[in-house]
Amino acid sequence: MSTYEGVEIVVDGVTGVGKTSLVRIISEEFNFSPFNEMFDDENRLLHKFFYDRPKWAFPMQTNFLTNRFKQYRKAMQTGHAVMDRSIYSDRIFARMYLEYGYLSHEEYDVYNNLLNALLEQVEPPKLLVYLRVNTDEAIRRIHRRGRPDELEVEREYWDHLNQFYERNYENFDLGKLLVLQVDDLDYVHRPEDRQYMVDQIRKAHQTIDESPTKLSAVDSR
Repeated sequence: MSTYEGVEIVVDGVTGVGKTSLVRIISEEFNFSPFNEMFDDENRLLHKFFYDRPKWAFPMQTNFLTNRFKQYRKAMQTGHAVMDRSIYSDRIFARMYLEYGYLSHEEYDVYNNLLNALLEQVEPPKLLVYLRVNTDEAIRRIHRRGRPDELEVEREYWDHLNQFYERNYENFDLGKLLVLQVDDLDYVHRPEDRQYMVDQIRKAHQTIDESPTKLSAVDSR
């Protein structure tokens, strides 16, 4: 008998936006199993990519895709899971790398073929929470976090990535999408911001059986 319970919530957004912190909060408030972004990179492909992007984009991205697939399958089997990023946003990076010449068209076709085959083996999350932030605020958070590889990346890269995230979620149709603008929110240190995020997510999660829809919340307190 199958024990599949599915992935309840995926938290997504550009690098540095605060996904991991929100996953922890959701796991505490909803009693869901947390799955932080898998970062199995024993060959340091991400580090190599930032220094020679056309050479390393394909092996890095296919490695991340494979890891995200394995993690998503585990989260599906665990049930009642909340995830920090997932296989469903992996294509955002590949599309950007194709457009900027880091991936060749042939490499992108191979990647896309693999991605589509893997997506046939999984089900979308019940709710996807997209954390929207402007690029300058994302960079401030990246610098506050202080990961060496990220600190050396130019602003243009983060700005392009942020644009690709926006483009991806303009036409999201895999289930319920909740968009939250978080530039001025500090849900780690301010209890009122934490409660605001929890309330918005709870409202969206309670209506997951309704028709797919896009919800946007703007903090107007």
